[in-house]
Amino acid sequence: MFTGIVEEIGKIVAIEKLEGNMNLKVSAEMTPELKIDQSVSHNGVCLTVVSIEDNTYTVTAVQETLNKTSIGNLKTGDAVNLERGMKLGARLDGHIVQGHVDQTATCTEVKETEGSWLFTFEYDPRIGNLTIEKGSITVNGVSLTVVNSKATEFSVAIIPYTYEHTNFKDLQEGDTVNLEFDVIGKYVKRITELS
Repeated sequence: MFTGIVEEIGKIVAIEKLEGNMNLKVSAEMTPELKIDQSVSHNGVCLTVVSIEDNTYTVTAVQETLNKTSIGNLKTGDAVNLERGMKLGARLDGHIVQGHVDQTATCTEVKETEGSWLFTFEYDPRIGNLTIEKGSITVNGVSLTVVNSKATEFSVAIIPYTYEHTNFKDLQEGDTVNLEFDVIGKYVKRITELS
């Protein structure tokens, strides 16, 4: 379980494809505090630490993860948003984030607006997910508030702190991102579908 508040930006230092899986070697300041079998969110994808060496650690993405997220698009040198699992009893500064990506989206617009940025994303509504105005959304592991909610797209406003301390500063039009929709909203939607 995560909060969507990114702790640091890690760097992909090596990628190894092994049968249908992909091992990602990540350089991060938090590495000395990690342990094997710990969950870490990588651009919103919960992955398990499988090895630690000096200031780098390795996680494995299985084929299912590669099929449903943008993790397979990462390259050596790419920046990745990192967050360790939330501590029970700590403040929940973002919202409840599982690290289970629902689908990907495409960035369709990046607009600077007097000291902040407005990012617009388009997604396939046929998968069954939806956004609501002022609702929560996780984009590449970052807890954000939806603005301009439409049937196939939404926008998020990014403040300077978030822009500088996540990989949003590297995000461009045409890039693919991971989306996790609000878990409470997903349950409500499912219950109403079954009624």
